[in-house]
Amino acid sequence: MVKFYSRIFVLALLIIQVLTIEGKCQNSSYTFQINDQLDERIYAIDRLTFYEDASNELELDDILSSSISGKLKINSDFTKHQFSTENTYWVKVAIQKTPTSNKQWLLEFYDQTIDQITAYIPTEGGFRELKLGDQAPFSDRVFSHKNFQIPVANQTAGTDTYYFKIKSSQKADVRIAFRSYNRFIYYALNEYFLYGIFYGMILIISLYNGLIYLAIKEVKYLYYVFYLLSVGIFAACVDGIAFQYLWPNHPGWNQPASGLFSYLIVMFALLFSTHFLNLKRRFPSMHRSFQVILLVKTILFAAGIAFFPKLLEIQIYDIVPFFLILFSSVFVWIKGYSVARLFVVAYAILFLGVALKILVHTAIIPHSTVLYYSLHIAFLIEMLLLTLALGDRVKILKENRDRALLRSLRQAEANAKLKDKVNQELEMRVKERTQELDKKNQLLLEYNQQILEKDEEIKRMNALLDKDIWKLKSQIKENLQARITNKRMSYADFQKIFPDSSSCLRYLEQVKWENGFSCKACEHKKSSKSSKIFHRRCSRCGHIESATAGTIFHGIRLPIEKAFYLSYTVISEHDKLTLDELSKLLDLRINAISSFRVKVKLQLEMKGINHPEWEDIVLERSHELN
Repeated sequence: MVKFYSRIFVLALLIIQVLTIEGKCQNSSYTFQINDQLDERIYAIDRLTFYEDASNELELDDILSSSISGKLKINSDFTKHQFSTENTYWVKVAIQKTPTSNKQWLLEFYDQTIDQITAYIPTEGGFRELKLGDQAPFSDRVFSHKNFQIPVANQTAGTDTYYFKIKSSQKADVRIAFRSYNRFIYYALNEYFLYGIFYGMILIISLYNGLIYLAIKEVKYLYYVFYLLSVGIFAACVDGIAFQYLWPNHPGWNQPASGLFSYLIVMFALLFSTHFLNLKRRFPSMHRSFQVILLVKTILFAAGIAFFPKLLEIQIYDIVPFFLILFSSVFVWIKGYSVARLFVVAYAILFLGVALKILVHTAIIPHSTVLYYSLHIAFLIEMLLLTLALGDRVKILKENRDRALLRSLRQAEANAKLKDKVNQELEMRVKERTQELDKKNQLLLEYNQQILEKDEEIKRMNALLDKDIWKLKSQIKENLQARITNKRMSYADFQKIFPDSSSCLRYLEQVKWENGFSCKACEHKKSSKSSKIFHRRCSRCGHIESATAGTIFHGIRLPIEKAFYLSYTVISEHDKLTLDELSKLLDLRINAISSFRVKVKLQLEMKGINHPEWEDIVLERSHELN
């Protein structure tokens, strides 16, 4: 791989040498003399006879007139930077013919971006007009070549004068070469051969990185492919190759296409650099700057397409995004991202090439073949270095991954050893713990036997206690029954037996269901506890019955403990209390007291009970329930 790229580098040097071949120039001569000893002579506009027409109205007859022809002079101080896109330039070229020459000759304009060149070729009867320029269809050219050529007649002796009317919307580099057909063919074949290598390398590297993208799906490779294709088509636009092969019948596409692909170069360069250098995480402020630059470039491109075509030309500010890319790559590299090392070198070379190309295009520095092709050379070297950088990135990431994997393996080995050691210790502890547990289990069995013996003794004692409790409850019940039966209890004594509603309801529940439950709906004998206290639920039909149901106390509005006492006063032989005294004692209204007592008496009369007992009042249908 290293040998391959070294050969490419040598080939690039060869390209420079071939492109820098220039013929010897005559010193300040007004006339090209046909001489078989000199195959090529090249003159820039400062060595040519020309006139700048600010009116843009002059025609050939005006130029031939004595008033204007004297103004066609050599201006050695004139440079491309002074070329005005608003004016028309008339160039005069005189050729001294040599009919004995064994070669055929032609004139050639190097700058293929000139919009309009009208060549006036001398004939026996005057001049023949030939339209050239990148605004004319490619098929109109005499030679199918990216530059503009005009054949030179050399059948008779004498001097022929050629006139050229030049008009361009961008600064043109008016440079005319006078060369033989042999020299032109040799030069053209070598030039197209080198172009084939240049564009072929772009296509091959684009295909290579496209396949890598399809394999690993990393978007940076896709951006790099688009970047390379944009570089290739832009270079083809600059060289005139795109017009020759891609849109030969649409000359109006030349200027917009050049602007479009220069914009795409900047866009994909920024996107590729952002992802390659991982600026979003490593240099966030520069990532935001890239977004701003891309937005500004987009606005300028849109304005150039819609309103100002000059914005589509290469401008001095186009160097800014490449400078920021170079700066950010250096910054990231210094911060320890070693992947960026070849990227820095690649963009340093590209930055230099772009800077030289812009300076030559804007005529800030004088033209030379090497400087003219500086962007091509920079793109070629940058393309190779970026391809190496992508490979170097994979290599570095692989080495980092291998080191991380090795550390992981070592850590895994250490963890395995530690795990074995811990397992051995745990096994020993488990064994010791198991022995301790066996001993404790034995003790627990002994303690359990003792507990069982104690439990039997406790059960025996509980049986005795249950018997005593049953006797005690019976005595309490008999005592309670005796006390209630004693019809001479005061309110204070009654309150000790029934202090609140719960005690009254509990008493009702006990008396009502002491002989068993019987459902009023289906007469089923089994029940279960309801969700409400002092209620029973039939196990068959689900009917719910309260403790007060079927008694005088069901549905009353008085507090049940006070209703109990009022019922008791009906049978009490204690000192009779008046209604006023009962009202003050129970804190009830006289009407409520009177109504409830009347209700109790009426119930007893309806049952035919003349000497009622307490149960007769509590259970108004006790004889039915039993």
